[in-house]
This record gives sequence, C-alpha cells and structure tokens, in this order.
Amino acid sequence: MSVPITSFLQIIDRLPEVAAVPSANYTTFKVQGRTFGYLWEETSTVGLKQTLAEQRALVAERPEVFEIQFTTPQYGWVVVYLDGIELDELVELTYEAWRLTASDTLVEAYGDRLPG
Repeated sequence: MSVPITSFLQIIDRLPEVAAVPSANYTTFKVQGRTFGYLWEETSTVGLKQTLAEQRALVAERPEVFEIQFTTPQYGWVVVYLDGIELDELVELTYEAWRLTASDTLVEAYGDRLPG
C-alpha cells in the first residue's frame, strides 16, 4: 500500500480549474485562487483540507498515515503519508478537499465523482 507522487499529481490533473504554485519546499494546489492541498515531495506527504469531523476521524483511526496539519474554525487539514494510503482513498480525500474549496457552481457542475 503506497501511492507514488506521480499518481497524486495525476489526481490533481483531473480536477478542473486547479493551479499548482511551486515554492522552495512544497507545491500548493489551488482551485479558483483558494488553497485545498499541498505536496511535499521530499517527505512524500500531502496536506489536504477536510471537515473537522473527518480530520479527527482520520487521525484517530490511523495516526501512522494521517496527522493534524492545522485546524481553522471551519476546517481541519491533514498530512497524508503516501506510503501508507491506497490510491482509491487518496482520490476520495483529494476530491473532497477540492469540493470543500471550489465554488458551489463548479462543484455542482461535476457532482460526486472525480472528473475524467
């Protein structure tokens, strides 16, 4: 059970209106100018926006795969270790992070399934 970085980037490529913003240590992923994810290639980890309940559940269930990145009043961000997750779960979490961030109009246009 391990997801290569290239597979994560393929998930990102399937999401509409996403921009990647590289920096020295990580890449930020935005939809319509708002951040929903991060990639740290050096550590093979990603950070994804989730609901507060989902953040707590993921970290409680598998602390070896998920850790709290940070929490806002509305959302809980998680760090995901790519060597501990299966592709289908990463697809679901990434799409949910995108859906939590994109405009209602964009989300409605794509429904409940990852495009492509």
